[in-house]
Amino acid sequence: MGAADRAVATEAATLATDCTDAFFGLVLQGSTRRWSEGPTRIAGLGMTLEFRKLSSYLEGPLTLIRAQDVPATVFGGQRFVSRGFGVPLAVMTPRCNDRELCKLLPREGVFRSATAWFESTTGGDTSTPRLVIADPLASGPLVVGNRRYPLALDTSAFHAREVETSDLRRLSVWGLLGGDEIGRRAGLYLLEDYDPNKRPVVMIHGLGSSPIAWARLSNALWGAADLRARFQVWHMVYQTDAPLLVTRRRMQGYLDTAWNVLDPDGDDPARSGVVLIGHSLGGVISRMLCVNSGDVLWSAAFAVPPEALRGDPADLELLHSVFRFEPYPGVSRAIFLAAPHRGSPRADEWLGRLFRKLVGRRVPELQALRRLTLENPEAVREELRESYRQASLNSITSLQSLQPVRRAGETLMPVAGIRYHTIAGALPGRKPETDGVVPLASALLLGAASTLVVESDHQVYENDAAVAEVLRILREDLAERNTAGADH
Repeated sequence: MGAADRAVATEAATLATDCTDAFFGLVLQGSTRRWSEGPTRIAGLGMTLEFRKLSSYLEGPLTLIRAQDVPATVFGGQRFVSRGFGVPLAVMTPRCNDRELCKLLPREGVFRSATAWFESTTGGDTSTPRLVIADPLASGPLVVGNRRYPLALDTSAFHAREVETSDLRRLSVWGLLGGDEIGRRAGLYLLEDYDPNKRPVVMIHGLGSSPIAWARLSNALWGAADLRARFQVWHMVYQTDAPLLVTRRRMQGYLDTAWNVLDPDGDDPARSGVVLIGHSLGGVISRMLCVNSGDVLWSAAFAVPPEALRGDPADLELLHSVFRFEPYPGVSRAIFLAAPHRGSPRADEWLGRLFRKLVGRRVPELQALRRLTLENPEAVREELRESYRQASLNSITSLQSLQPVRRAGETLMPVAGIRYHTIAGALPGRKPETDGVVPLASALLLGAASTLVVESDHQVYENDAAVAEVLRILREDLAERNTAGADH
């Protein structure tokens, strides 16, 4: 590979990669082996295993799979691969459990991209080869003599493998109906190592859904070198049975928890320029994380100011934080996908009525609301008094078109300094225009920096044009920041 003759060097590199690929095709087939650094024997061959610049989040022996052996079905078959030297792998370990950071890593484990190749051991001893498993982005090109070999890279397989092992899709439906497991998993999760200089893209799924909905978009973002270098992907997991404002408060808590772990001093560049992307209910939550509520929501629910209520101080404090809030610090842009900002008629139809009977009965925040309503019945607006008294609110009722607090909330727009974008779906031939769940009129917002309507059902996040639009918006964001930096 270090030969002066380019043709000879290229042929040697190709042969080395092909042989490494054949090696893994043999030893990984049906294997449950865990791979550790140091001298070892594999398939009767003595060798030394070296992990080179792998993620520090990978702890202990690795589980390996060739990237080409991981189906890209969850991405609609789209796989992002850069040809080069070595064999792309998906590597994984269980998540750690000995520090707070561990709680920000997916329950399924830590999954990362890697590339593998063989080298001679130090000193040129070719009798005992070294098998290198490296992070191809951190390791850079392999230098042999005077030649540089770009490493092969597959940015799709690691997350496809993670999705294969996840039971979030099943749990998310039970979470809508009050299942406890999704509630125990609720929080913000890092899909890659935290980088203090890369801006978070926080993806918030919709009603009865899970972060698996973001597979195509996450894959596309990691597959774009310019965006991958400047943004990091974070996913929210949350129980979707709670009313909108309760969920917004919880989201704020998940973000606070993450920042307290990742940046306790509060001075990382990553804190500035957070991008929120929300689908359906997640889009409405994203908008509510961008607004200053003032007294708008409180006044829609209560006939007296907060200080006039009687009750337990903890209940009063909780209620105040649910109905009165400011934009989440650091958010600079939001993208709403098929979000029912003006409610959804589905919440009023028979299916909505059925789910209203099943969803959200055990939301603990509603018990505080119930206690305060029983103690201050005259303080609650009459049209809400009975539902508050019975704690019969949930995510479905908070999307009803005529719900008073929801109606008041639709008037709240992201504050100055937060640009927002709309992506909505419309099915052909449907009048009025709708994606089958959210009317187009409910998804569109005045003042949006851009609006795109695609031919799609409610699963807009799977639409190629919608995914491309998100990437366009992120690139526009980078360009604007570069221009602003140059002007400064």
